[in-house]
Amino acid sequence: MQPPEVRYARSGDVNIAYTVVGDGPFDIVFINGWVLSNLEGTWDGPPQRLFERLSAAGRLILFDKRGTGLSDRVSDFPSLETRMDDVRAVMDAAGSRRAAIVGVSEGGPMTILFSATYPDRVAAAVLFGTGAAWTGADDYPWRPTRDVRLKQIRESVAGLTSGDWLQEALEEVWAPSLTLDESYMSWFRRWVRLSASPSAIEALWMMNTDIDVRHVLPSVQVPTLVLHRVGDKDFALDEGRYIAERIPDAELVELEGMDHGWWVHSDQITDQIVPFLHGIWERGEWDLVHSERRLATILFTDIIGSTAKLAEVGDSGWRELIQKHHASVRRQLTRFAGKEIDTAGDGFFASFDGPARAIRCACAIGDAVRPLGIEVRQGLHTGECEIIEGKLGGIAVHIGARVAQEADAGEVLVSSTVRDLVAGSGITFRERGDVDLKGIPGAWRLYSVDTARALAR
Repeated sequence: MQPPEVRYARSGDVNIAYTVVGDGPFDIVFINGWVLSNLEGTWDGPPQRLFERLSAAGRLILFDKRGTGLSDRVSDFPSLETRMDDVRAVMDAAGSRRAAIVGVSEGGPMTILFSATYPDRVAAAVLFGTGAAWTGADDYPWRPTRDVRLKQIRESVAGLTSGDWLQEALEEVWAPSLTLDESYMSWFRRWVRLSASPSAIEALWMMNTDIDVRHVLPSVQVPTLVLHRVGDKDFALDEGRYIAERIPDAELVELEGMDHGWWVHSDQITDQIVPFLHGIWERGEWDLVHSERRLATILFTDIIGSTAKLAEVGDSGWRELIQKHHASVRRQLTRFAGKEIDTAGDGFFASFDGPARAIRCACAIGDAVRPLGIEVRQGLHTGECEIIEGKLGGIAVHIGARVAQEADAGEVLVSSTVRDLVAGSGITFRERGDVDLKGIPGAWRLYSVDTARALAR
């Protein structure tokens, strides 16, 4: 098949290569896993079969993630939040208002986060052979510890330059059910080379190490299909079950086989995806937003020592100071795409569609108001929020407010949920330990942001 025309969407200062195949009644965005993506080189190998079947059902939108394939190379691999920006940029460029998002392997967590954050852009989510975290936890025992994973990365990168590791991974993980001849192996090596360099692969692996979307799963409200091969050699079947059990009303289909590669026996996958999407379309549910709830990052700010400052400067001086404070905060909210929800006295309540942006905005606010002779404390939490008469409400808002109350002067304090979602952003934290938040059940682990490093990125 002749490769379709490659176009480019602008996402920030990066060009993202994308292509559109088919003209079906609904749109499908495919989120690839690992680095295996090159819009020119994809069509001369096994992936072609899956793409042909999906494009026969709907209008298929494919893209190369930034740093891979035909998209711009980047100095640092992106966070999930930046990847979400890229997906929105591609959808906008392709004229797609709403689409089904199909995420495979490493593309799964971004699909989960995108679906929870932008339910108005997502008609359905399909996940294949993926997990919710890349390192193990007490309630997620199937992944290695961080130290073990880092050791595995170092060993794997050494083999990438010679191709030995690629052959072993293909035979043992991606396509163990196939008898691989040299032509197949040659195609696979070429696909990897066209997709990314060894150093880019290493950088992506390092970024993925800290991916953790476990807390996001209950916030996915769109129809979701979870596909997982029972003998998957990369992500255990129990990881697929974990995801399906925690996404409301998700459908789990356990597929026979052990191949992690989505391009292997791909009819087995599309035989599930196509009727699932057709059913949503035919029932007239494609444009139905299933909930007035969405994932958001909440920011609360508060001036430290406001009463003493009022006594120092007097009423008129305080009014002037507050005006300058509000103007400074609003400039930063505009700069980082934050939405002002409310102001109460000397504090702000704002929301963001990405936690890294919210953190950097908070750090910038602290810097901006310091020349006014004041310090602010700030707290952030990411959670599912209710949309009530255009404003946000719900328990996540209360948690954000309580986190802010725990912050010291000049400090940006975040919940563990926020910390988990900014993998790859370059933002670093200092653990503050577990605290009890007034009126909120359980102990909450909080983290203090390294503000200087966050602003330097």
